[in-house]
Amino acid sequence: MFAIVQAAGWPIWPLLFASVIAVALIIERSVALRRSKIVPPGLLQRVVAEFRKGAANEQLIGELERHSPLGQVLAAGLRNRGASREIMKESIEDAGRAVTHQLERYLTTLGTIASIAPLMGLFGTVVGMIEMFSAQTPGSADPHQLAHGISVALYNTGLGILIAIPSMIFWRHFRALVDGFVMDMEQQAIRLMEVIHGDRK
Repeated sequence: MFAIVQAAGWPIWPLLFASVIAVALIIERSVALRRSKIVPPGLLQRVVAEFRKGAANEQLIGELERHSPLGQVLAAGLRNRGASREIMKESIEDAGRAVTHQLERYLTTLGTIASIAPLMGLFGTVVGMIEMFSAQTPGSADPHQLAHGISVALYNTGLGILIAIPSMIFWRHFRALVDGFVMDMEQQAIRLMEVIHGDRK
């Protein structure tokens, strides 16, 4: 591995740094974006049962806000249970935007790495070509310098593509997960709103 890093030259260091960040973000988002953690099963039913028993007090709302992202959205609805449908809907939408922002955390960074990794690899390729041609003088050729330039060019290009592919795959996967969670939370919030306003039993 160290021999590859040596052969690839200094342009590989930014790529290695980007790969470490990408792996860390993928692991962190994989742990954070679990369905059981974001949209816990049975939470809406528990909230509806507490509301019908008349136990929808500030303590329950506080527990919901600390419970999960879905809990934050449902808590916004419960907090405005005495208000009109429009005000309740606005409060739920505000909470939903805040939760969506939390769920999308670090995804921009991961998407940026997926986009720029090939460009960083291309930069390494250009550096390798410059080193290769600048070492050549008319009437003389240094095969070692030529081989070093080719190594810098190819290793950086390969690593850039290698970083970009999984980063893009996981970025798309996480975006799809977040979209699914937001849709699910929106539907459950609508059900809660209908229960509170007597439109659903």
